[in-house]
This record gives sequence, structure tokens and C-alpha cells, in this order.
Amino acid sequence: MFTNKDIEYRTIYVINCIKDRNLRVSNGELLLENTEEKKTLTKLPFQKILALFVIGHIHITTPLIEKCQKFNVALVVMKPSLRPVFYWSHAAEANYLLRHKQYHYSPDDISIAKVIITNKIANQERLLKKSRKSDTLTAHARHIATDAIQQIPTALNTAQLMGIEGQVSKAFFAAYFQDFDWQARRPRTHCDILNTTLDIGYTYLFNYIECFVRMFGFDPYVGVHHRLWFKRKSLICDLMEPFRCIVDHTVRTAYNRGQFGSEDFDLHKGEFRLKLNKSSEYSRVFFDAFIPYKMNIFNYIRTYYRCFMQEKPMNEYPKFEI
Repeated sequence: MFTNKDIEYRTIYVINCIKDRNLRVSNGELLLENTEEKKTLTKLPFQKILALFVIGHIHITTPLIEKCQKFNVALVVMKPSLRPVFYWSHAAEANYLLRHKQYHYSPDDISIAKVIITNKIANQERLLKKSRKSDTLTAHARHIATDAIQQIPTALNTAQLMGIEGQVSKAFFAAYFQDFDWQARRPRTHCDILNTTLDIGYTYLFNYIECFVRMFGFDPYVGVHHRLWFKRKSLICDLMEPFRCIVDHTVRTAYNRGQFGSEDFDLHKGEFRLKLNKSSEYSRVFFDAFIPYKMNIFNYIRTYYRCFMQEKPMNEYPKFEI
């Protein structure tokens, strides 16, 4: 498994291979080449790579997989639309003791889920406070968040917990994005530009969290809040909850600064899609936001792993504060 030193030394690279780009392994290094000019654009030593996020169409070769396996490099390939199509990691999948605990965790036990959702709501409240707004929507959302944190300990099942979480999120988004003609949160529908941008950020965050989760050998499909569902990586959905605030803050800031805008999207068959020539810019903004929290995320998931394995009390489970 990785140590703090490994995480500090290594980094996550985002490579744009949408047009005239190719990845090749040579002399133990990863080369990014311009196929049209037959020119090497950059060289990356595998020892410094924590994960590779590749956007576009590439050829995955045996030497590339071999090097990723040797140096425990996670590989995530995404379409130009930023939809992930391939994930590969070989870090700690033989940790059968951990998976045994996951498979025998009671589906009726929502104690860990309560810790995670309380952390998520506390961060939403912090974002509202940091916005320095005192209007009615913001005051109402903060009140709903504070009240929800007091209600969570009395929740009896997953349905009640999700109901509390949903009420807070509805009030939070309405207040936090009120300057952007916010209507409602509609995940994965691409019904408007703001929802589409949030989906892009959450997709990146999902894959970012998964890189760390797989380091410890978790089965990503077995969660403690999101339950088993076909092809859904429920544990990743769970553990990204406290960190969604990073995406929310990044999107709001980027639109306020003019880094993101409606002109960056096309409307196709009723769905908004990010223009191909804007994908690298959006990737940069999001990963610039994630990288400063790299150690926070690693330490959070490592502490979660230790608490889960040792069945520690809920007050020892990790918390992330934005």
C-alpha cells in the first residue's frame, strides 16, 4: 500500500489525447507524442505517477499496462465527452479480509452512513457561510442544514437518512447557485449548463476518489449508504459525499470569474454538451481544485480503512472540512 511519502511524491496527470496525440512507453518512461508532427511533447517517469486520466481515444498497449502494474499507476480513460469508459488499477485487490468485512456488513446498519452524510451537510453549511450572503434563501438553507445535523442521529433507516440529505441538498443548491438562475438539481440529464458542469466535476471527483479507494483493496461496489445496485460503485458514491463541496465551490467560483460560460456548450438533441476544444480547460480547473486536497483525501480514506477494519467507534471515523 502507499504511504504518505508516496502520495506527496506522486501526482495525478491529465492527458488530452483528443486530437493527434499518442501515448508510448520508451526506456521506462511514458511519452506523449504528437502523431502528426512525430514529436515528443512530454516525458513522464512512472515513479512519479499516481494516476493517469486520459481524455480521448488511445491505444492501450501491453508495455503501458505492464508499467502501470509495476508502479501501481491507476489508468482512467475518458471519452471526449468526459464520460469514463475504462478504469484499471492493480493496487490491493487481494485484501480478502477487508472484502469479507464488506460483504458481511449489515445492510440495516446506517451508523457509518450517518457519519458520512453529517460530514457532507456540515461542508454544505460551511460553503453557505463562506459565501457571505445574508439573504432569505441562504439563511433558510443554513437553518435546514443545522436542523438536519441534529435529526440525523435519530434516523432509523436509509430511506429516512436519504430524505434528510435530499431536503438539505435542495435548499443548498437553491441558495448557493441563486445568482445563476438555478432551477433544480437533475443529475446526469444535461438539461441545463450548470447541471452539466456539476456532472463533469462530480465525474472527475468520482474517478479521483476511486483511485485512492482501490489502493486499499476495497470492493467499490459494496457501500454503506448507497446500497448494491447493478454496475454502481456504491462505495465510491459514499466516500465522495464529503468532498462534493470541492466541486460545488469550484463551479461557482469558475462561473463568477468567467472561466466557465454558456458559450462553452453546444445543445444536441436536448442535452448540453461541452465543446471538445474546452475539455482540457475544464479538466485543468477541476484538477487544480482537487490537487491541494490530495493528502486530505488519502488520509481520509486510509483512516476510513483502518476504522472499518478494526470496527472502531463512530467518533473515530474521518471527517473532511473544506
